[in-house]
Order: sequence, then C-alpha cells, then structure tokens
Amino acid sequence: MAIPISETDTFSNDKTTKENTPLFVKDSQRGPNVSYHYNPEVSQYHYGSLHPMKPFRLMLTDHLVISYKLYEKMDLFTPRRASKEELLKFHSEDYVDFLQTITPELTTKLTDKALAKFNIGDDCPVFDGMYDYSAIYAGASLDATRKLISGMSDIAINWSGGLHHAKKSEPSGFCYVNDIVLSIINLLRVHPRVMYVDIDLHHGDGVQEAFYTTDRVMTVSFHKYNGEFFPGTGSVDEIGIGGGKNYSINVPLRDGIDDDSYIRLFKLIMEPLISKFQPTCIVQQCGADSLGYDRLGCFNLNIRAHGECVKFIKSFGIPMLVLGGGGYTPRNVSRLWCYETSVLNDVTLDHKIPNYLPTYDWFGPDHSLHPQLEGRIDNKNSKKYLESVKQEILEQLRYLNHAPSVQMSEIPPDLTGLTDEEDEMIRELNEENERENKIVRDEARDGEMLD
Repeated sequence: MAIPISETDTFSNDKTTKENTPLFVKDSQRGPNVSYHYNPEVSQYHYGSLHPMKPFRLMLTDHLVISYKLYEKMDLFTPRRASKEELLKFHSEDYVDFLQTITPELTTKLTDKALAKFNIGDDCPVFDGMYDYSAIYAGASLDATRKLISGMSDIAINWSGGLHHAKKSEPSGFCYVNDIVLSIINLLRVHPRVMYVDIDLHHGDGVQEAFYTTDRVMTVSFHKYNGEFFPGTGSVDEIGIGGGKNYSINVPLRDGIDDDSYIRLFKLIMEPLISKFQPTCIVQQCGADSLGYDRLGCFNLNIRAHGECVKFIKSFGIPMLVLGGGGYTPRNVSRLWCYETSVLNDVTLDHKIPNYLPTYDWFGPDHSLHPQLEGRIDNKNSKKYLESVKQEILEQLRYLNHAPSVQMSEIPPDLTGLTDEEDEMIRELNEENERENKIVRDEARDGEMLD
C-alpha cells in the first residue's frame, strides 16, 4: 500500500505541515495496545572492533522508529536494569558473580582453564560494562512482561532482548544473560501456558534447554540445521523429555530458503500448534540473521516475509512479548525491527526512509525500508524435504491430546517490579500521606465539635 502524497507540481506543503504529517497509514481503526521498552544506554556497549555483534544496531532501530513517528502509536517505557536477584531466577549465583566482577584487565590474570569454565572466548569476550549491558536488556524484557501481566499492554516490544543462547551457568553465542527464559519464568506466574516462537537463523537452544522437561512451555524454533552449524542442536527429533515430551518443536532448514517456502511452512506448522497448545501468552524472538545478505546468514528472506511471520502470530489475538535476537548487518536489522514495529501497530510505512534521520546515510544508496535481499544463496530446501519436515512435526503433534492444565497457586504480589529501595520510598510516602490525612481529619473533627 502506497502512502498518499498530497503534493503536486504546483502545490507543496509548508515545512510545519511536513514535519507533522505522519509517515504511516493506519490499517485498522482500533488496534492492540502496544508498549515499546527501550533503554538507550544498551546501544553504547561494544563487544570489540572485529566482533559481529554490534549493539549500536539498537540505536539505528530507535532512530527509524522515531523518524516514522511510530512512538505516537505506542506506550513508551525506559526500563530499569534487572537486579541480581532477578537474574538469579534462572542463572547460577557463581556465574552471576563472575559477570559482576570480571573485567578485561582481570582476564589477563586468569588462566585459560578459569576462563573456559565460563565459556569465555572469541564468541563471548569480556568487554567493559558486560554485566551492565546484560542487566539493561534483561531488565527491558522483564519490564515488558510486567506490562503484559498487569494488562497494560497487549503486545510488548523489546528489540534489545531475545538473546536465546545463554545457559544457566555460562554465556553462549554472544549471549550472556538469557532474558527470554527470565521473561517466561515471570509470565508463568500468571499464565498457565506460554509458547515460545523463534525465527532466528540459529536454534534457540538456551530456551529449549531451560524448559525441556515441562509441558507449560512449548518451544518452537525455525533455524538452519546440519549438525555442525552453531549451536549444533535443533534436530527434528529433539522433542523434550519427561513431562515436556513433545513440547519442544524444531524445524530444521537448509541454506537459501526463500520467502514463499518459509512463510508457507511457518503458517502450516504454527496454526495447528497454537490451536492444540492454546497458549495464553506468546513470546516471539525475531532474530534478523535469517534475512538475506546477513553478515553471518545463509537464508534468502526479505523483510516483508520475516514480518509476515510476526503478523501471522499477532493475528491470533493472544498477548505477545516480541524480542530481537541475532542480526549482524546493522542497517538491515534496524529496517526489519522498525518494519515489524509497524506491523504490530497495524500501520503501513512509506518505503522511503525519511531524509531527516540522523543516520540517513547508513541506508544508502537506495534509502529504502525494503531493499531486495533474496537470491544470494541457492535454495537447498526442496519441496519434498520441507513436506517431510512438516509431516514429522504434525505427527509429533498427534501425541498432544489437549492443552495441559495447571492448578495456579496464589500469585506472588510482584507485578510492579519495584526494587526494595523503591518499595521503601513508596511506603514512606504513603505513611506521610496518611499522617497528613489524619491531621486534616482531626482538624475537621475539632471544627465540628466547636460548631
């Protein structure tokens, strides 16, 4: 859909009109209540000059969201950092202590064996502010879950989150804290069933591992798999164990999958899974490394195709936590996440990126929101192969007779996410207000007696 332009050869809008004209068109009159959770400090950290993970991609994303004026459509939050106690809901204490104390200078004094214990290396280096960076993106995801739990949001977005490889006691694949697992743990306090959907290029191994034995979380991951590609897991026969048997769903794909094949397979698998599992909340990880021309990628997806998967999940009307993830060509990562922000808000964006964007030159030479990204790699996914994957997953689905029920215990009163210090401040303010109210009541009572 094209954005209508009111200008003609003989008539043009003045500067003020242009500045206040929205760069999107509403697709529906009433959409979901969407919240956007972003702490700008998260983009200021640096893994290293040669490392493919570039947190400044989050700044580029935010610039695009602002330039298209999408902030007018959402509730905006600058979340606090996750506390140590919140990180310990999943991660081990010795690992969190390590993250808090390790510095680049200290690594030179430690043995290789000591660093290997916590999987420190080229993929997961020690860099300045590593713990703070992790606490910021995890805090944003937890803040988003609190808005969902309280009913303030139908859809909550945190593009800085989605770091799905981190394990309980070690980092992995550029991920230090698994904000997804922490978020799902929080959601499970009120939601009987949570579905996790991962459309990153890489298998969501850290999330699968965390919930491999429970039927309250269904993990669904679409990813490249050949037994060797990182992280080496994600075979279709990894289905869960114990109470979680058949609640882990893996869709292994080969190099070069294109838009039509991916979208068709995604919809044919997700519709029956959602119908059978009946999740009360969905967490979707939207890793951008599944786009074509990604620095570490090997798929042929365009931005609209990736966004179509988000739009399809949204169409079920189930509360959603939407997270980022991988993505190593920053200009395309930001294009994708801005576009998916518009999808979640039911608006259509102009394909031309606004020229007053501070980082406009990053998106040259075409300055389009939708560059052509397909065709770089031959599609190795035959129709026969994709049909066999689909049939194997639908066969697994037959063993799920119904949505698992769970007896919910009393919900702990932790919906606000306030720290102990904030709680104490509020308590003192309430006590002070109560004292003032008491004085007013007493004075009024004395006045009545005099009358």
